[in-house]
Amino acid sequence: MNIDTLWNACLVGDRKAQFQLYQMLSGKMFGVCLRYAQDEAEAEDILQAGFIKVFTKGQLFENKGSLEGWIRRIMVNTAIEQHRSKKRYMTEPLLPDTPITASGINSDSNLHYQDLLSMVKQLPVGYRTVFNLYIIEGYSHKEIAEMLSISESNSKSQLSRARQWLKEKLEKLENVGL
Repeated sequence: MNIDTLWNACLVGDRKAQFQLYQMLSGKMFGVCLRYAQDEAEAEDILQAGFIKVFTKGQLFENKGSLEGWIRRIMVNTAIEQHRSKKRYMTEPLLPDTPITASGINSDSNLHYQDLLSMVKQLPVGYRTVFNLYIIEGYSHKEIAEMLSISESNSKSQLSRARQWLKEKLEKLENVGL
């Protein structure tokens, strides 16, 4: 069954189709949720809440883009809502942007994707959320500010601080010979 046929069945409440769509996309969407979560349990909570929204608000999908893209956005928004409800965002003054340099890290480095993901997960929640939205998801600072109910300058500041934090961690790893 293709995704369009599956989605149409989901829209009329077909539980088997919903389960199949969940099975088809849950792995990718879990990866999205994991980038915003403190741990796998929190990512699973975000994933479940997100899919509940997908199936209860399916009629809002307007077929203007891909279904998968729409579901991804729901997962991101669900993660943001969860963090907002916990009121764990950091509000700090604006710092100048600090680019991350790759000095000493090359293709021979032992630094792998999982190591980078682990570092990103260690970021304070506000930094991590803005970093993921801007760097990974491609949102603008204006869009991030609206999503998180913060100012654009706060979004820029948190991204700058996230980059600086990651840069310092990378430099420490370089110094110990990773």
